[in-house]
Parts: sequence; structure tokens; C-alpha cells
Amino acid sequence: MFTGIVEELGAVVALDHLGDSARLTVRGPKVVSDAAAGDSIAVNGCCLTVVERTPEAFTADVMAESLDKTSLGALRVGSQVNLERAVTPHGRLGGHLVQGHVDGTGAVESRESSEYWDVVWVTLPDDLARYVAVKGSITVDGTSLTVSGLRDGDEPAFSVSLIPTTLALTTLGLRRPGERVNLEVDIVAKYVERLLSRQKENHA
Repeated sequence: MFTGIVEELGAVVALDHLGDSARLTVRGPKVVSDAAAGDSIAVNGCCLTVVERTPEAFTADVMAESLDKTSLGALRVGSQVNLERAVTPHGRLGGHLVQGHVDGTGAVESRESSEYWDVVWVTLPDDLARYVAVKGSITVDGTSLTVSGLRDGDEPAFSVSLIPTTLALTTLGLRRPGERVNLEVDIVAKYVERLLSRQKENHA
């Protein structure tokens, strides 16, 4: 479990494609400072398991499905990535409950910069749109954000307002229109939908 509060902006230092999987090595001195084999680290919102580590970097195996269905498949050596260690029972829940299970991907549609923040619009897959609400939470590339605007219809999208800290300390400051991003909707919304659907079935 994660919180969506990015701890470190890391960088891919090695990427070995192995047919139906890949081995990814990421430099992130902060997140590996207390990491051990078997620990979980979110990379752009994808929960990966540490298989090897050095004082500066960690290595994780990424299955073909993750490469195909998330933005991890587009990573290259030198790519910057958002990193977060799994939350501990003693940590603060600064963002919201994030599983590290990417629900789908969107693309940056537009961004408008002002003096103090950027407003970014991101496209949304049809099957995820029903879980997104204005003022609700969504995770974009592992970053917990508040939805500031929403567009329904044939081309659903949502907007987020990014403060200078987010722009400076996460990859969202670098994303340009057309680039793919990982999305994870609020888990609470999915559970509510599931409970309501079962309730309807029981009363049918």
C-alpha cells in the first residue's frame, strides 16, 4: 500500500528486455536506503518488488502485461520516474490509499501554465470515467492528486492543478501533450460500486 506522495525522482539506469519480461534498474538513493529484497517500491505508480539492490539503485522484474498495460513499456535508460516506498503503520497518510495497481493509462491532452501552477488535462479511458469525481482523488504516475475538472462524453478527461512542488519533484513537471501516464482511481469508489451492484442483485 502507498500514499501517492512521491519521495524521490529516480532515473532508469538499466533496462534488459527478456522476451516476456524485462529487468529494470532504477537509481534512487533515498528509497533504497532501507530497502531489502522482497520490498515493494512504486515506480510511476506501479508496485514492483525489489530483487536486488545497491546503495544507490534497485532492480525489479517487470512482466509483459505490466509493460503492455502501463507506461513502463515506454521507459528508456535515462527516463526519470516517480518513486515511493510502501507505507508503514507508523507513517503519515499524506495523500490517499493507493494500491500500486494501475487501472489504465491516459495521455496528457493539454497543459496551461500560470505564474504559480499548471493546469493539466489528461484523457481518461471510458471504463474508468465513472470512478472519477471533481474534488475526488486520482493517482497519476504514482502521484496523489485532486481532480479539479471533469469532462464526460465521448472523450472523457479530467484536469488537475499542479503546484510548484509537484512540478519540481515529480515527472508531472516534464510531461508534454501526447505522453502516456499511469492512472489508478480511488479504490473506495470501486468498492462502493461493487457493494451497490451486489445489493441490486439481491433485490432483483
